[in-house]
Order: sequence, then structure tokens, then C-alpha cells
Amino acid sequence: MRFPSLRFAIAASLASVLLLSAPAHADQAAKRAKKENNRYVARDVETLYNAAKDQLDKRRYKIAALLFDEVERQHPYSIWARRAELMSAFSHYLAQDYNESIDAAQRFLSIHPGNKDAPYAMYLIGVDYYEQIGDVNRDQKTAQQALDAMGELIRRYPDTKYAADARLKVDLINDHLAGREMDIGRFYQRRAEWLASVYRFRKVVDAYPTTSHVPEALLRLTESYLELGVLGEARKSAAVLGANFPGSDWYQRAYGLIQKNEAGAVPASGKAAKKAKKAKA
Repeated sequence: MRFPSLRFAIAASLASVLLLSAPAHADQAAKRAKKENNRYVARDVETLYNAAKDQLDKRRYKIAALLFDEVERQHPYSIWARRAELMSAFSHYLAQDYNESIDAAQRFLSIHPGNKDAPYAMYLIGVDYYEQIGDVNRDQKTAQQALDAMGELIRRYPDTKYAADARLKVDLINDHLAGREMDIGRFYQRRAEWLASVYRFRKVVDAYPTTSHVPEALLRLTESYLELGVLGEARKSAAVLGANFPGSDWYQRAYGLIQKNEAGAVPASGKAAKKAKKAKA
């Protein structure tokens, strides 16, 4: 699942720049700039800040981040330093150096927790994680980190424009996480591990009830319960599916399975269980 890019929205919040890929030589230039900066050439704060902003406008994001860091290093108590800390996080984000961006934003929050730009710093941390979310077949730690960061932003600054956007992202992240659970549940179904599949599909229904995966999860629960021979639970799953998604193909399939079962058909695993019971007797 691919998530929409947030770079245009973020750039509109902080800087009117076009969000294009950095030049191929950006890494080398950034290393040279870092080496030069380490020699500590003292420069007045306005010159340093304007040089960083100039590099940002030229889409040399790595170099811009280094220069914004230099503003903070050389002039730590100036009003420019506070602004430069956040711009450094923003520049790292544009360079797709997400971990560096997170570190810079977290540093800003630790030093200036009550600053008017604190909501944006928290939002930037959230989208840094959000941009790194992979497909549903990968480990979902980053998706959970994005969800936690967005949730914290919504909790602390519910009336900001960043929280409004974060709520939309939370829905997308939840849908992504539910998709992962569905993928695992189907895997267990293919292996006829019905208890394990029930656990995964149940989690989708209980933990992600507003996502697009719920109708299929209810059908898969119906299938899994029937295979386990738990007809009552299968009927409940099908009934919930019918009550909430009455016109869906998922419900038609679940209804057909229940009707077939009640007409006397027994799932393959159910037959195997009966044979085993007879053998023991």
C-alpha cells in the first residue's frame, strides 16, 4: 500500500519551495560542507541563516540542514537558533533523512516544549515515520510509531490544522495495520490453522472497526468458525456482517456458507474431527 506524499503540505507550512529530488552530488557536497563547518568559521547569525535558506531554496537539502545546525551551534541563544532547529528538521525531511529529521524535531521539543511551533514539530515527527511505512508484508513497527506520534499530536493539540491532517493519516495507518492482520490471517487459513486465523480476523474487527477490511474479516471469521465446528460463532459473525454490510458480496458468501452448513454440509476439517472421535471410541 502506498501512502500519499506529504511534502507539498509541509512545504506550504514552512517554506515556499518545490519538493523535488536533491541533485546527485548533494551527498558529496553535504560532506564537504560538514567538513568545512567542523573547522568552525565564525559567521554572524543572519549571514549563516540566509546561507542555509539559500541552499534550501536551491533544493540542496542536506547542505541546508548542516547550515541550519551551524546557526544553532554558533549562536545558541539567539532567536535565529530556535528557528534554525526546526528548519534543520524540515530540511532533513526534504532530504528523506527521516531519522535525522526526527532527532532534530525531538531536540526542538525538548528545548522548547511550549513554543508555538511545537505542534508542527510533533507533526513532522509523525510524518517522518509515516513516510517510512512499507507494504503490508513488512514489519509494522514504523506504522505503529507513526500512529503513536499522530495520536500524541491529536491528544495535545486537538484544534490545530496539524491535528486535523493527523486524523486523516491515522485512518490510513489503521487501514494499513488491519491489512497486515488480514494477510497473516489468510496465511493461517491456507495452512488450516483455524484458531490462529480466528485470532487475526477477530483483531481486525475489534481493533480496526472503521477500516475497509472489516467485511472480509467477518466472512473469514465465518469460514474459520465453520471449519472449527463452532456453528454458533459462525452465525454471529455472519449476522454482524449482514447487519452492517447487507448488500456486500462478503455477506452473500457468508450467508451461503451458513445455509449450506445448516443443510447438512460439514467442512472438511469437521469431517476429520468426527472420524478421529469415532476412531478413539
